[in-house]
Amino acid sequence: MKKKDNPVVAEAEGFTLRRREFLGMLTGVAAVATMAGPSALMAKVMDNGGILRVGAPANPSSMDPATGGSGSDHVFLFPVFATLVEWDYDTLKAEPGLAKSWEYPDSKTLVLNIREGVKFHDGTELDAEAVKFNLDRSRTDPRSNIRSDLASVEKVEVTAPHEVTVHLKSPDTSLPLVLSDRAGMMVSPSSIKKFGEESDRNPVGAGHMKFVEWNDGDRIILERNPDYWNKERPLLDGINFRIITDSSTRLRSVMSGQNDVAYQLEGRQKPLIERGGSVEGVYGATVYCFQIYLNHASGPLSNVKVRQALNYAINREALVRASMHGAGEPAYMNLPSSHWAYDADVAELYSYDPDKARKLLAEAGYPDGIELDMRGYNDQGSVQRQEILQGMLADVGIRGTFKTGTVPDMSAAYFARGEGDFLVSAWTGRPDPSLTYALLYAGDSYFNAGKVEPPEGLMEAIRASRSTADLEERKKAFSTVQRIVMENALVVPLAFREDIMAAVPKVENLQTNLLGKPKFKHVYLES
Repeated sequence: MKKKDNPVVAEAEGFTLRRREFLGMLTGVAAVATMAGPSALMAKVMDNGGILRVGAPANPSSMDPATGGSGSDHVFLFPVFATLVEWDYDTLKAEPGLAKSWEYPDSKTLVLNIREGVKFHDGTELDAEAVKFNLDRSRTDPRSNIRSDLASVEKVEVTAPHEVTVHLKSPDTSLPLVLSDRAGMMVSPSSIKKFGEESDRNPVGAGHMKFVEWNDGDRIILERNPDYWNKERPLLDGINFRIITDSSTRLRSVMSGQNDVAYQLEGRQKPLIERGGSVEGVYGATVYCFQIYLNHASGPLSNVKVRQALNYAINREALVRASMHGAGEPAYMNLPSSHWAYDADVAELYSYDPDKARKLLAEAGYPDGIELDMRGYNDQGSVQRQEILQGMLADVGIRGTFKTGTVPDMSAAYFARGEGDFLVSAWTGRPDPSLTYALLYAGDSYFNAGKVEPPEGLMEAIRASRSTADLEERKKAFSTVQRIVMENALVVPLAFREDIMAAVPKVENLQTNLLGKPKFKHVYLES
């Protein structure tokens, strides 16, 4: 449910959302935002303030947008770091952010017009020089995990105090949405120079919340930014995140009143929310995909037939029923069926066929099966998924014992250090699908654990998807991308999760979004 029947809530959404005008990134026309001032009613809501207490599923890998490596980081990053571009919750269309407008004067040039009067939390100015600093750092710094996000950028130029011109190596119509993610999160250049690598734990952005404290594995505390550029927000006095990795404990913390909100809950908990009485549910579709990441640099997984066997061995419909209580959609590629770039023909490649899986293993030279080093997470939901998968794989001769740990620890071991043959994790999604495919499969990508060069034609197809503004042409390019990925079995997609949040009744205007990563921008507490 979404709380939209309350007149206060309607205005809380309306004064920022209804007045926005998006004139089209894809057409190359400048996007313009206009906003009406808050009414007396909204002023009353803003005065209520309050500290929102949130149960979060994972500790961040870093509080620096450029160096983090976990998709779960975004929920902590969004309040602290304003982005150059924002996106619509329901469609992921690009909307103005710190860049109040943008335009493509030609296919290889993007001009960003930066808002004036914006300050970072340390009081320094967010101007064109600061934007250039951030974009150059993200695309060139050796510690940056998002260099591939900006691979199409040739040069960043300050062309006016609040104008940045981005020169491209090739046409890239996805760039505005790329700048709504990590690459568009602006960090204070002064803070980077001051803290260096310690910026991972000392975030200084220009978002609606300021960083106060991070107690590892326990809590993150944020407070209201009184100098936030959009005077209509923030509505909260602060956000206190408590790290609670077990989803059942996370839900109980809301039901008992210890927290106000818990997010990324499991499908099995949906009935508890609906009959609990003390909490309310907020639900929505997402692009958040549970999947098996494959390190195919060496060993059995370097053989495409073994990777294909893994895909045939999984009964995805049964997995959704058993581990998600039906609150999800079987995944046959990295995009759900509701996505505009989804290819139904590619979805037919891997039906559940254990006999075919055994045949492929034998053809690959493993008639007696294989033993793999399996990795995963130690929370209850992940363990349950891993046990089901282990049984399905063992049925076709793919054996192994899972080594488990926390999300940050196991993700770092697998992605950064290359430990393990595969990792059962998730891809949390990105606003533009070209970013998803580049981040997952580019040869130098952080999420390509084996740093294996992509199959022939894949990167060319990704570039083709970015070279045109025509949606049908983009869809054709993504059909090629998806087919190359799945025919080469670079991944084992499992299921798309439903966004499930629980909140106490006083939490107003809590909204889901397609990324399944709450922003809490419009949330307030009813007094």
